[in-house]
Amino acid sequence: MEYLRYAVDFVIHIDKHLFEIVSQYQTWTYLILFVIVFCETGLVVTPFLPGDSLLFAAGGIAAMEGHPLDIKIVIMTFMLAAFVGDNTNYFLGRFLGKTVYEKNYRLIRRDYLDKTSLFYEKHGGITVIIARFMPIIRTFAPFVAGVGKMKYRKFITFSIGGSFLWTILFCLAGYFFGNITFVRNNFSIVILVLILMSLLPPVIAVIREKLKKKPVN
Repeated sequence: MEYLRYAVDFVIHIDKHLFEIVSQYQTWTYLILFVIVFCETGLVVTPFLPGDSLLFAAGGIAAMEGHPLDIKIVIMTFMLAAFVGDNTNYFLGRFLGKTVYEKNYRLIRRDYLDKTSLFYEKHGGITVIIARFMPIIRTFAPFVAGVGKMKYRKFITFSIGGSFLWTILFCLAGYFFGNITFVRNNFSIVILVLILMSLLPPVIAVIREKLKKKPVN
């Protein structure tokens, strides 16, 4: 419970925590940012790590004078981390195959896998790009693509496109808007709005599916 409380606090107040990391580790912060995004994207057991909010906060700090973060390096770091993470998860899916569906692994949420599979059925390969903007699903999308043996050439094309769009959008949003006085004074609220907006599409999809299954009197 204590770990969960700290995780929630880290995400909601990510600007303060990231500020402390930058102040303490200086340019080593790039490596820390890489590891966080890689784990969130590349390890199917860590979908709870911050993604969108981390990019936004890093972009905002890069815009501040006197800080070691350079927005160009920040963008390249996140882009590489997302791409490498995608590919790692894809090949994990290829390696494990359908055994993940035959066995109930404690660290791999079966319901998340099922939801991502349904998402693929509806949107096809472009799911890799769409999922990049959706927490949790973006962690499982490359894995499910590997399990389903999507052609690697097709997957890598979508992966590059999704990583590029996601990184550019959130990093530059933080860079240009993160230091506006209103945003800075209400950063926690802005982060919550970002999270809710990211979660909205899958929630709508679930509601639609339930309405379709609901019997008509």
